[in-house]
Amino acid sequence: MAKRCEVCGKEPKAGNQISHSHILTKRRWLPNIKQVRTIVNGTVKRVRVCTRCLKAGKVKRAI
Repeated sequence: MAKRCEVCGKEPKAGNQISHSHILTKRRWLPNIKQVRTIVNGTVKRVRVCTRCLKAGKVKRAI
């Protein structure tokens, strides 16, 4: 499953995990993506949306 919000385009970010002894290892920060049923152009469609967009009301959820 793609870890990308279809509304705002938020996707995984990469960086380093730093241990107590300052050893760096690669890690990823994944966005909180939910698959929800929304109304798009009058039809019900499943869309992958981040929770920030859901909370902001950027998508109209289908019942």
